[in-house]
Amino acid sequence: MLNAAVVGGTGYGAIELIRLIDKHPNVQLKKVISHSQSGTEIQEVYPHLTQIVETVMSEWSIQNLSKEVDVVFFATPPGVSQKLIPECREHNPSLQCIDLSGDFRLTNPADYETWYGAPASPQQYLEEATYGLTEIYTDKIKTSKLISNPGCYPTATLLALLPAVQQGWVNLSSIIIDGKSGVSGAGRKVSLATHFSEVNESVKAYKLGAHQHIPEIEQFLQRETADPSNSPVQVTFSTHLIPMTRGLMCTVYFDLNEPKTTTELINFYTEVYSKHPFVRVRPEGTYPATKEVSGSNYCDLGIHTDPRTGKVTIVSVIDNLVKGASGQAIQNLNVMNGWDVRTGLLEIPIYP
Repeated sequence: MLNAAVVGGTGYGAIELIRLIDKHPNVQLKKVISHSQSGTEIQEVYPHLTQIVETVMSEWSIQNLSKEVDVVFFATPPGVSQKLIPECREHNPSLQCIDLSGDFRLTNPADYETWYGAPASPQQYLEEATYGLTEIYTDKIKTSKLISNPGCYPTATLLALLPAVQQGWVNLSSIIIDGKSGVSGAGRKVSLATHFSEVNESVKAYKLGAHQHIPEIEQFLQRETADPSNSPVQVTFSTHLIPMTRGLMCTVYFDLNEPKTTTELINFYTEVYSKHPFVRVRPEGTYPATKEVSGSNYCDLGIHTDPRTGKVTIVSVIDNLVKGASGQAIQNLNVMNGWDVRTGLLEIPIYP
């Protein structure tokens, strides 16, 4: 049984972690860390936890934490974990750290500074961190103590693209990603952008050409390309806010370097993900909806090749708070500790 701490206790990512930890047979929640709400019972902030999780949130103290827990999840805004994780690694190298922010995803500090508008994490920890896209980097995750959990949009996008990219089938200059997310992806902080009257009955594009997930997607497409001599990968990525709480859809378009039918691609993707229970490839002619993965750790893929244009369309859906954040963090924890990857995550999607 591992003892766990969650840092950033009042955010949606943290509260989803707490929900998943509570039903995990091998993990118990020991600490919830919140600078803004320290000293407060967590059920005062989230009444749905009454008589289920009763703990007083506390301030960060690496001296106390390293004696009491085996794993720390960081569900914090950008710029926080890059200060706290070095303390963990220096104070107790055996402590497992799983970061849900973007602080350790980009290996080039200049990219982080450009896209996040803040100083990057120390280089040694950028090099130490393993990118936690579980289905792709399983072997590296097994031996890592520091996991950089992928962003929600990159998770949906990379699971759709990487199998074909690794085969050299994708014209890398043709990739277009149309992303749509529910408002929980913006976090719990009050803002005009997620105000009910602003969001309801409306679809809004945002951060066009400026979303911080763009360099993350490009970095790992470049890393996995079949021909490393290719020019730097650049994608067209547009994001939209949808008037729903949970759910994320990325519709990915690209040109093929060689002819492939829909059946061929579906058969290939089905084989690639046959040993990965949380990626489900739909039969030909069917395409997933966000509601069909709500509350679960599944990523569902629907694939279509247009013989007229030669373009491929892949529809990828996830729950942004589960497979796009906390569920994938638990999935990585399972891999790190040699447990069945499904442990604590066999949740049937909530429907309707």
